Amino acid sequence: MAEEIERKFLVADPSFLHGVEGIDCTQGYMPGRERSVVRIRIKGQRGFLTIKSAARGIARSEFEYEIPLSDAREMLALLCDKPLVEKTRYEVSFADNLWEVDVFSGLNNGLVLAEIELEAADQDFEKPPWLGREVSHDDRYFNSQLARNPYSTWASAD
Repeated sequence: MAEEIERKFLVADPSFLHGVEGIDCTQGYMPGRERSVVRIRIKGQRGFLTIKSAARGIARSEFEYEIPLSDAREMLALLCDKPLVEKTRYEVSFADNLWEVDVFSGLNNGLVLAEIELEAADQDFEKPPWLGREVSHDDRYFNSQLARNPYSTWASAD
């Protein structure tokens, strides 16, 4: 079993992304999310099926498999709840760590999040100067929740 330990932050200043190449992602979620989340993602020209357990703090079980792009497109169209989550993902190295920075579009336009995957929940890491506040424990910022309750619909968006 694979375990994902992830910390998530708002990005206070996304200007550092100018000139950095990102990859477009579209993802959707299958109905029935009580014990797990089933995600279909198209990242660039590759399709993925991901199954994640319910979160246990900042950790959860994760299983991800590459699937044919045509299958991913069909699953997004036929099986996933709408709206789909649209974003551009940037991979940014800082202090020997890889950060995934997501700039959302569509109904989540205006939201920019940064995530770091860790080896242990208590692992120390250096925070880049462009990070804002941590939202790891705020379920609203899970992509699966952004599909159900898009950022643009929040009464007072951060």
